[in-house]
Amino acid sequence: MKKRIGILTSGGDCPGLNCVIRAVVSHAIQTYDWEVVGIPYATQGLLERKTVPLGIHSWNLHGIDPLLNMGGTILGTINQGDTLAHADEILSGYEAIALDALIAIGGDGSLNIIHQLAVLGNWHLVAIPKTIDNDVAFTERSIGFDTAVNTIVDAINRLTFTAASHDRVMIIEVMGRTAGHLALYSGIAGGADVILIPEVPYSIQGICNHLGELRHGCDSQSDGWYRKFAIIVVAEGVSVSAEDTNSASSCMIDKCGKGQYIAEKIANCSNYLINTRVSVLGHIQRGGIPSALDRLTATMFGKVAVDLIAQEQYNKMLAWQNGKVVTFPIEDVINHNPSLVDPHGDLIQTAKCLGIYIGEEV
Repeated sequence: MKKRIGILTSGGDCPGLNCVIRAVVSHAIQTYDWEVVGIPYATQGLLERKTVPLGIHSWNLHGIDPLLNMGGTILGTINQGDTLAHADEILSGYEAIALDALIAIGGDGSLNIIHQLAVLGNWHLVAIPKTIDNDVAFTERSIGFDTAVNTIVDAINRLTFTAASHDRVMIIEVMGRTAGHLALYSGIAGGADVILIPEVPYSIQGICNHLGELRHGCDSQSDGWYRKFAIIVVAEGVSVSAEDTNSASSCMIDKCGKGQYIAEKIANCSNYLINTRVSVLGHIQRGGIPSALDRLTATMFGKVAVDLIAQEQYNKMLAWQNGKVVTFPIEDVINHNPSLVDPHGDLIQTAKCLGIYIGEEV
């Protein structure tokens, strides 16, 4: 039976979304002879009854396929507004554009909203996880995470040279409100000296002691070479340090950002002045050309999503586990806690063995 399926991207953008769209369109048309339409700007498109026809050759330019290396999403996306306030209009939009099934690509927040709509409207929904935070439950890998890590590592590499040239402590603030995967992965891969994440408590004195040990260890070398710089990676979601909860300066943390907060606290924490600079990477982490790993993950997710629709297995979210694409009920995913860094896990232990200050013992 020929189907008409829709695809949308919701929440914050990230590299790899267009690779999913490419895989869904190619597989659905070439294998099943289905019709595929894009829903622009997520639920806004359903609300306004708008669709974008998607065909295998619709984006090819003289045989060149740009979707593999194009960041962002050609369908547009939104991550604000009270979607459920317009639930009736959105629900009727699904029927109005005559969809047999819908593939939604989003993070845990946006997938939660779309799942609620799907339950109310009895939609045939398949979900694909994407987020640079990599905190969607049950999946080891979400689309966009690997590229974001590579982007941060590139920034760390560049900042390390200037830190060494000017004897500075460079503080790099990265995304991660509740989960520290971005900071941990990129910090280890980029050779950071200090990594601060929401899951592990830290102390300003602990950071200062570690910076002092780095300098002292180099001061004692017989060749007379002195290391006076360091790299600190801070997730935006870290809390105020344990010894600073009652400090008047901590009230400014929401205004100045976590990177600047750390910079101010460590500026005079030893018997020598620490020259600090802060770089907040912000939305740079969301941009760029998707990595090979994100392209492969996105392509496999897109292929399996189409197969699930062919098998009429709905209300499932795809996940990556042990090198394979598996499925979970969407309801189980959104009712589960986000995937956080294990404070006792292998990556934390690896960081400690490398001499990185990762926080206090828990």
